[in-house]
Amino acid sequence: MSFTSRLRQIQKENSSLLCLGLDTDPAKIPASLRTSENPQLEFNRRIIEATKDLVCAYKVNAAFYEAEGLNGWRAMKETVELIPEELISIGDAKRGDIGNSSERYASALFDLMNFDAVTVSPYMGEDSLEPFLRSNERCAFVLVLTSNPGSRDIQRLKVGKKFLYEKVVETALMWNRKKNIGFVVGATHPKELERVRKKAPAVPLLIPGIGSQGGSLESAVKYGCDKRGFMAVINASRSILYASSGDDFAGAARREAMKLREEINTWREKFFGHR
Repeated sequence: MSFTSRLRQIQKENSSLLCLGLDTDPAKIPASLRTSENPQLEFNRRIIEATKDLVCAYKVNAAFYEAEGLNGWRAMKETVELIPEELISIGDAKRGDIGNSSERYASALFDLMNFDAVTVSPYMGEDSLEPFLRSNERCAFVLVLTSNPGSRDIQRLKVGKKFLYEKVVETALMWNRKKNIGFVVGATHPKELERVRKKAPAVPLLIPGIGSQGGSLESAVKYGCDKRGFMAVINASRSILYASSGDDFAGAARREAMKLREEINTWREKFFGHR
């Protein structure tokens, strides 16, 4: 089954556009877990168990695991194994390099780690992304307009009459021969999100910036979804993961995820007529 078909299916089944970011910081893990063999993995296990019926995807931020050395790599790999196969796993690694390096990055993330999708940087051009685009069962989410304040420094530069991020969208769509490219567009840029969706009406959009970064949930749903109310993957991380710092963290995460899913679906019902 193609990536986009799988995404649409799980969004229907779980009635959810919510992606939970597993940006698991060892310093924020409850004290009761820190004596376990692998605290990151145990924390993720409980979070996944508590939220797997409420989300369409999990996004694993590689930085939080790579920084922990061998234990971190093990935690990342085994976390992906814990994610139910019907859900989407996204490796947030922002890769993109010359061809032979990208070959190895793609192999590590798709073959070794077994992610369904990865985030990639388009800066080095088509050949740097080609290894990530070989199968329509996988997806490469291309960085277009990120949610951080510094996104204006380069991504909003004018190239002729257009912004650079618009040129990235137009160029990447020409590489989308297998319909397995998605775009990363921050919820902190609602007008630009609308513009990207108009240029790319059918591609999946990974939308960070909700919650701690202050992005508009209403705009993320209204402008991020396709015309049927799907294909937006709305990410939240810290606001759910660390809803409680105590031993009730998993239950608190479930309550926060349930609340956010309900808010998303309320907007979906308003704009698209269904939840």
